[in-house]
Amino acid sequence: MVEVNFLWLFGYSPTSKDISKPIQSVASEVYTADHVLIGRYYKEDRSPVHYDSISPNVINALIATEDIRFFKHRGVDFLAIFSSIVSTAQGDRRGGSTITQQLAKNLYRTRYNQAVGLLDKVPGVRMLVIKFKEWLTAYKLEGEYSKKDIIAMYLNTVSFSNNAYGIKTVARRYFNKETQELTAAEAAVLIGMLKGTTLYNPIRNPERSLERRNVVLGQMHKAGFISAQEYEAARAAALGLHLGEIEDLGNGDSYLRTAVERWLASWCEENGYDIYVDGLKIYTTIDSRVQRHAEEAVAEQMKPLQRRLENAWQGEIPWRDSEGNVIEDFLENLVVRTTYYQQLDERYKGNKDSIFYYLNLPKPMEVFTWDGIKQVQYSSMDSLAHYAMMLNAGLMTMDPYNGEIKAWVGGINHQYYKYDHVFQAKRQAGSTFKPFAYLAALEAGMSPCDKYVDKFVRITYTENGEEKVWEPKNADWVFSGREMSLRWAMGRSVNSITAQITEEIGWDKVVDAAERCGITSPLASVPSVSLGSNDVSVFEMVNAYATFMNRGKKVEPILVSKIVDYNGNIVATFETTATQAISEEVAWLMGYMLMGSMEEPEGTSQALWEWDLWRNKNQIGGKTGTSSDYVDGWYMGVTKDLVTGVWVGCDERSIHFRNSQTGEGSRTALPVFGRFMEKIYHDDSLDYDYGPFPEPAVAINRKYDCPSPRISRPDSTLLDTIIPLRLPDSPVEIPVDVEELKKQFENTAPVPEEHKANGDQDGPAAHTEPHPNNKIRIRYPSKK
Repeated sequence: MVEVNFLWLFGYSPTSKDISKPIQSVASEVYTADHVLIGRYYKEDRSPVHYDSISPNVINALIATEDIRFFKHRGVDFLAIFSSIVSTAQGDRRGGSTITQQLAKNLYRTRYNQAVGLLDKVPGVRMLVIKFKEWLTAYKLEGEYSKKDIIAMYLNTVSFSNNAYGIKTVARRYFNKETQELTAAEAAVLIGMLKGTTLYNPIRNPERSLERRNVVLGQMHKAGFISAQEYEAARAAALGLHLGEIEDLGNGDSYLRTAVERWLASWCEENGYDIYVDGLKIYTTIDSRVQRHAEEAVAEQMKPLQRRLENAWQGEIPWRDSEGNVIEDFLENLVVRTTYYQQLDERYKGNKDSIFYYLNLPKPMEVFTWDGIKQVQYSSMDSLAHYAMMLNAGLMTMDPYNGEIKAWVGGINHQYYKYDHVFQAKRQAGSTFKPFAYLAALEAGMSPCDKYVDKFVRITYTENGEEKVWEPKNADWVFSGREMSLRWAMGRSVNSITAQITEEIGWDKVVDAAERCGITSPLASVPSVSLGSNDVSVFEMVNAYATFMNRGKKVEPILVSKIVDYNGNIVATFETTATQAISEEVAWLMGYMLMGSMEEPEGTSQALWEWDLWRNKNQIGGKTGTSSDYVDGWYMGVTKDLVTGVWVGCDERSIHFRNSQTGEGSRTALPVFGRFMEKIYHDDSLDYDYGPFPEPAVAINRKYDCPSPRISRPDSTLLDTIIPLRLPDSPVEIPVDVEELKKQFENTAPVPEEHKANGDQDGPAAHTEPHPNNKIRIRYPSKK
């Protein structure tokens, strides 16, 4: 009657199928390509292990305290039940459930409401029915599995509180060890928790945990599992906690972990998997070493950049409109979007006075800073202002040939900024979008040596039926009148020549070229498209630039390479798909054009000379980008092995740097790339070496080698005597004859300290900054 749930009196009982295939909610794990665990997904934090991987100390501690006759009974120990009844009658409450019965309860939820029937309503009968079903289920388990299997299943399913399930999880959490490495004392701590997971938690209640551990050790000694000497030594030992990072791997505070989940969402839906319960092993294309270097480069460069931004607005309100006026009610409009505001709004029925009283009430809190977590007395509005003022960043690097993403840095701190600045955030690309105009020009039959004059440009066009006029300005607001090759113009990021090319070939062609290379965001087809007036993501830009390096083939970026199920079977593999987006000749020429930002006079990438990137004839191509008002700083860098994109800016576009000297992409995003690549090249464990770009695999049928005239520069022999080619991380002040030095710079075009923003803001990289005490700091862009 119990088995068939006669007249719905008894509720659910596990079937034979349930017994043969017990369902466990098992955490899925995410690994890098080099097999480093970087994240976990779970509803119940559980990582099962086999019996042979469990320390005998754990098994002995469990049997000694929970079921000393485990190897003698067949699932139900009536002697233990009788003993339990007698002890309870004498005032000493003691359970009589065997390990097998407890496993039945854990696996099949026999005490949950869905497991009971109509007799549950009869007083005193519910527990009898439950116990009887647990006995039946225990007998079934003993008939299906060996004693070792039952022990392993129990230790893999038992809850240790805080959503932690299984011995492997808690061994990592409390002792940072694998289960087979646990000592008798450590095993006793963990098994001791089973009597009361909160009461005997070694973190919350260390004294009680120690007391309970010693009781378990006493039981192990009494059962003969440890000698008297071992018992005394273990009893005298401290708790010896060594907390692992297992909690951090599963709490969601990782851009990469979140990106993988987003990446697999459609695959899981199509194939019937749930990464939170199915115990998958997910292998990404990420290289843990490259990822570490990327995260370090971002952190190391963002700290001084944040200080620079704060210094720029010291004593002033930073949120301004395009005219430089303070935006009224800026914080008030921001706070309305927060969950806390919605809670207050509901509590006080929309009363603004009450809502903002609490929003402006100071209270102790922790805030993220680049000097560590800081204890402050802030109101909610103060906290909002603090986080709005923080610069953020996104970095992605990818192998352009197979599409494998090697590093993904979605922001500065996932705990405080959930928004992913690689994939989710879309910002104006500035000059990093210009290569698509030059690509369209090459496809129209032009060559890198074709020349245009840097001059005033006026373009009349129609948008949505309205006639408009566009007059782009160069970054320094100067039209030099120079005749420049396409390579020189792109390397120096000359707006006027880019605009002329765009007008000549048509801005629709620029949009088409960008989309074929990998840009998927909607692009407004207007003349300013070539200067990056549209919003795009770092992910898209890296994908598009990879097309240049992959002989014109656009590859689909991949973040996950394979998935292995709980039983060790490979259930999915992922490889990129490639389509020929542009011709091989044009692709090679685009790589050559990108090197112009390093090699052409006043190329905007020349600040990269500051890093150790130039051994063994190494070649790097790149493009800086800066949106209007210095809101967004970009750098796109390409080497023979990798394509990397970097974005830097505030999430709120009305907060930004004030001038070109502080806010251009060459001074915000480029240094992140430089430091990142330097770390990559200095890591001997990686296969990424210095070296030139690949030679063309097809005939190049148009002229491209046309050296530009060198712009007059200071006497390099003087500069070489006072400035090291590899500058240290901190500024070095060297006394010099300032008047003599000024003469050396007479023919150097000055860079304006400030100028009104207009379109792209990239400018020459060379400049000088005055220093006190008759000293001068020099940034010189070229070893030449």
